[in-house]
Amino acid sequence: MNLINDKWLPYRLKDGTEKTLPIRAICHPEVIDFALPRADFQGAAYQFAIGLLQTVFAPEDELEWHEYYEQPPTENDLDNAFSKVAHAFNIDGEGPLFMQDFDTLETASEKNISQILIETPGENAVKENKDHFIKRSHCNVMSLEMAALSLFTLQLNAPPNKACKPGRVGLRGAGPLTTLVMPSNVNDSLWTKLWLNVINADYLRYEVPDFHDGSIFPWLVKTSSIAEDGGAIYQNDVHPLHMFWAMPSRIRLNVHKGEQICGITGLKTSVFVDMFKILGNGNNYDGEWSHTLTPYRYNKKGDLFLSAKGSSDSGQYKYWCDYSFIDTESKVTCAAVVSHFYSVLPFFLKKNKQLPNLWVFAYDLDQAKLKNWYSHYFPIFNLNKDLADELVRKIKQLANLSDELSKKVLECIKLVSYGRFDSKTSQLEFGKKNPAQKSDNTISENIKSDFWLRSESLFYISVSQLIENASQESSILTPTQAKEWLTSIRSLCIDLFDEFALSELGNQKSMSKRIKARQQLTGWLFGSKEIKAFIVNHNIEFTKEVA
Repeated sequence: MNLINDKWLPYRLKDGTEKTLPIRAICHPEVIDFALPRADFQGAAYQFAIGLLQTVFAPEDELEWHEYYEQPPTENDLDNAFSKVAHAFNIDGEGPLFMQDFDTLETASEKNISQILIETPGENAVKENKDHFIKRSHCNVMSLEMAALSLFTLQLNAPPNKACKPGRVGLRGAGPLTTLVMPSNVNDSLWTKLWLNVINADYLRYEVPDFHDGSIFPWLVKTSSIAEDGGAIYQNDVHPLHMFWAMPSRIRLNVHKGEQICGITGLKTSVFVDMFKILGNGNNYDGEWSHTLTPYRYNKKGDLFLSAKGSSDSGQYKYWCDYSFIDTESKVTCAAVVSHFYSVLPFFLKKNKQLPNLWVFAYDLDQAKLKNWYSHYFPIFNLNKDLADELVRKIKQLANLSDELSKKVLECIKLVSYGRFDSKTSQLEFGKKNPAQKSDNTISENIKSDFWLRSESLFYISVSQLIENASQESSILTPTQAKEWLTSIRSLCIDLFDEFALSELGNQKSMSKRIKARQQLTGWLFGSKEIKAFIVNHNIEFTKEVA
């Protein structure tokens, strides 16, 4: 099977039906999305298509980007472009195989195909009987199509020592966070969704690629002896387009013909994969890389920018600025596709009434252990260019204050269960051995999640007001706007405390602790230096500040 020429990807059409078509169908006007059975595969399919377009169909300049946005290419146009790299996209058969080691790995150990999935427990977990929720060998057979996507998904996100040791992590590290610009209308064509994330060659400059020498597609050549010996591959060692096709894991799929049921789709398949071979010491990507689909944060310890990773709070608006802008002050940069979109925004606004959204998704990994999969949509705003830096600073200040509020609410709720009265201050405090640190993480996550979810609309209303004020050459909330936000967020914090800490009456002793913890929370909400600074900076006047 060839991933360029053959029908292998399921698509969702405008009429609601699904159909399996070749990759060139991404430009068909009736196709509105991929239709994969797993959320991580859906994200991988987008990265596959965007990477392919960036590799062989990148627009020469902003003008050509505009032209293809307004009038998509024909399937024949894409077929001609994609044919340049078809030789690198065979998934089975003879010769180099997509995302698989150049060698056949005859001496490598064989693993069940389920081990290629990120969530499958490792060998130690199986030996120690810790695979309670995700069982071993839960997907013993895959269709060749799903095995191809599983393989690509693993190479994109590779956690350390997955299925073998030493197992390399992906080019962006384990579980990188991906951000894509997406139209606000979910029924827009798939072409529109993909093209918003393709960067013109004037913006992303690189030399004319060689599609045969392995500098872009590493599986076309033998794994470097440098990599086998543990040596690193740096960004300058390969072509910039290599970022879309990085291959940290040395794998070969065992492909068979015969009728089976695919463990991913539940459908019959005539070509299947049940095992794969894997060796350690694959390509060791190190140093500072810049992938166009991922935001980066400066790491002072290593003196380099590292890719953002998925975590339980990835969907919280406190990171919205990191995903959306380049902030030179805090040394955070959004993905290149986001900054590129801002460069074409004036044209976009001439053709569209609504701004797109930012789709953020990632695995949350603890080493090789999968904790969760996160997917979230954030709004995109049109910022005044002249005031952009100041606006971002003000927005981050608001997000940081929200973060302080979130922590304070959680702390006061925990004081009810784990705090004790200090005889000198008559305040509730945690002891030296703070039991709250080992408290139920699920409850803590629920409290934090509720705070960020309920305060999200307040935050974006304030962001909208800041941007509107900027059009009048002001980069600050008015006293009235700031007062409205502060009053609302205070009420939210007290409501959250009451819900989580006062839901049960309890005995007299516990009630006194709850009342004291509530007093400490309201005291902070009305009298802390952070809140007072916000009031002074925004010239807010209250008739009477009562806790």
